Amino acid sequence: MPLTLTGKTAIVTGAGSGIGRATALAFADRGANVLAVGRCQSKLAATAEGRPTIVPLAADVTDQASPTAVVEAALDAFGGINALVHGAGSIKHTPLGGISVDDFDRCMAVNLRAPLLLTQAALPPLARSGGTVINISASTGQRGWPEMSLYGASKAGLDFFTRTWAGELADHGIRVVSVAPGPIESPILDNNALDDHAVSAIHRLHELLPLSRLGTAQEVAWWIVNFAESLATYTTGVILPIDGGYSAV
Repeated sequence: MPLTLTGKTAIVTGAGSGIGRATALAFADRGANVLAVGRCQSKLAATAEGRPTIVPLAADVTDQASPTAVVEAALDAFGGINALVHGAGSIKHTPLGGISVDDFDRCMAVNLRAPLLLTQAALPPLARSGGTVINISASTGQRGWPEMSLYGASKAGLDFFTRTWAGELADHGIRVVSVAPGPIESPILDNNALDDHAVSAIHRLHELLPLSRLGTAQEVAWWIVNFAESLATYTTGVILPIDGGYSAV
């Protein structure tokens, strides 16, 4: 029997592009209602185009008022929350010796503080629904990655959140998992956070991967959506590498 999420509601941050957009679309295609959160209204509108169950919400997840506003928007639009996907991310390619306080604060605010505060704000509706928190970390956060200290450390911290919250929230009926993508074709490779050398290095990784290619956002989104399905309810506290075998070699 095909799995369905009809009548369920997912909040997806970072839904304007990349893995976040692919995840919002995948939830909608499975029948779910989606609150698509991101900073750029036009990108969110593109995500929602042709899918009436996606409601866009322009918000900066690092703003202090955002957690409450995002949760209230989901409850106002759909009446509940079944899945919370932390897809917003900040990446900074800077060698040790060149990292500024602003670099550190921005990366940690997006990659760690925002998921923490939004999850806290969403706990009551997630407990009512027996919901799922899905963190998007990175398999590269489990290994050394020169000149990516901030990004890797923040993603490793997010995995620690996953393990810890899985234990804390089990009695409330809330499951917590991480998907840990490896090298993925994504718009993040084209933005100013990475220089040409870093982008080239990521593209060359396909030579080292057992599957010999970069992954796609849709391949990551498939796992995220399936973690929210009813047949995944015996799974919590796991960190799933989706990386073409990168973490195994």
